[in-house]
Amino acid sequence: MAEATMHAGGCHCGRVRFEAKTDLGTLISCNCSICSKKGLMLTFVPDGDFRLVSGYDFLVDYQFNKHVIHHLSCARCGVEPFARGKAPDGSPMVAINVRCLDDVDVATLEPTPFNGRDA
Repeated sequence: MAEATMHAGGCHCGRVRFEAKTDLGTLISCNCSICSKKGLMLTFVPDGDFRLVSGYDFLVDYQFNKHVIHHLSCARCGVEPFARGKAPDGSPMVAINVRCLDDVDVATLEPTPFNGRDA
């Protein structure tokens, strides 16, 4: 398991900015309808390891299917930098779109496929 480090990231236009502490050791590439269409690569962090730096007023919430995940996108550029939901134990968690992290080369990562289509 890699060591957790702080990463900064945000949407395309820069209105939404955040920081998250994660190890990037466990990533998923989900095949559900929204993740596959958006090309999301995700890592999950406890809510306490995430900080929204700016752009709260620009976030648009989209929910589908079971309405348990808040997919948050920038109203200006349309990019989804993160989503909010609950971990299996019920605690608040944030799903970080790794493609929105400033300092990460996603070509070097190996996400685990996740069958969200049938979940």
